[in-house]
Amino acid sequence: MQFEIAYKWVFWLAALPLVVYVILPPLHKKRTGLIAPFFKRAAAVSSQRPKRRAWISSKNLLTWVALAGCWLSLLAAASSPRYVGKPAKKTKTVRSFLIVTDISLSMATTDWHVGGRRLTRWGAIKSIMKGFVKDRKSDQVGLVMFGTNAYLQSPFTTDLETVSWLMDQTEVGMAGQMTSIGSAIAYGIKVFKQDTIKQKIMLLLTDGIDGGQDISPLDAAQAAKRDSIKIYTIGIGQARGSGGYDLDEKTLKDIANTTDGQYFNAMNSGQLKNVYAVLDKLQPVVYDEDVYKPVVLLYYYPLAVAVLLALVAPFINAIINLFRPSS
Repeated sequence: MQFEIAYKWVFWLAALPLVVYVILPPLHKKRTGLIAPFFKRAAAVSSQRPKRRAWISSKNLLTWVALAGCWLSLLAAASSPRYVGKPAKKTKTVRSFLIVTDISLSMATTDWHVGGRRLTRWGAIKSIMKGFVKDRKSDQVGLVMFGTNAYLQSPFTTDLETVSWLMDQTEVGMAGQMTSIGSAIAYGIKVFKQDTIKQKIMLLLTDGIDGGQDISPLDAAQAAKRDSIKIYTIGIGQARGSGGYDLDEKTLKDIANTTDGQYFNAMNSGQLKNVYAVLDKLQPVVYDEDVYKPVVLLYYYPLAVAVLLALVAPFINAIINLFRPSS
């Protein structure tokens, strides 16, 4: 840390009280005269010379020193003394990354293995996705869950631990039994509209086909493209008509192509990890850094000295006048 004074020009005002003292005339105070009997005799006995009209309050040297110190301390506080550290860099959020994931009843199918354990599709996706979210260091991440309806689980935030925790609190079936892909994309667009960051990425995960009635997935994809939203789609399991799974790969590919994104298929946890690795290359974490200097302000020290001197100066003057011998 290095000491510096932000406003050195303030000290040019140090001589201002002296200039005011020289230019302005003394302050004259009128006092009421008292005519008393034997006034002249009392004056002669006390050897004092009566004054006609003027009365000048005198200040001793210590009072002047205290007032000067008070003024200089105020100037020192106004100059903003501080300790300044070495320049450092701070990462800014440069992108909004919205995860839109299917939690319809089909995601409860227990056909995935992670770490030697048999898990549901949603349980496996959660365990792998949390690592992907953790690596989104400079992104603000949001979370939308959908089934029959879509709802916001987490608004955009840079608190990635909270996003992972909210993901853990989500269970299959909370949003209904069906798979409304079009409604989920439309809801994601609405979430993006409340955000001001221009780079917008949506990650859509599902293991089914669209069963919604409100808006078709391709119409929603066209609306996303108009809002400059890029959608990456991940199909969980095998395509429709292949091994009994019900996954509409064609629609997911069309959604990705419409928004200049890309489609991925994952039939197991290993493939899903590879998908996230590819996504990291396609959408690498981008750091936009602000340069700043850590500053510790010190103005309150000279300000405290000024207040202390202002309180002490009248007492100094009163005590000295009390013990001053009368002339």
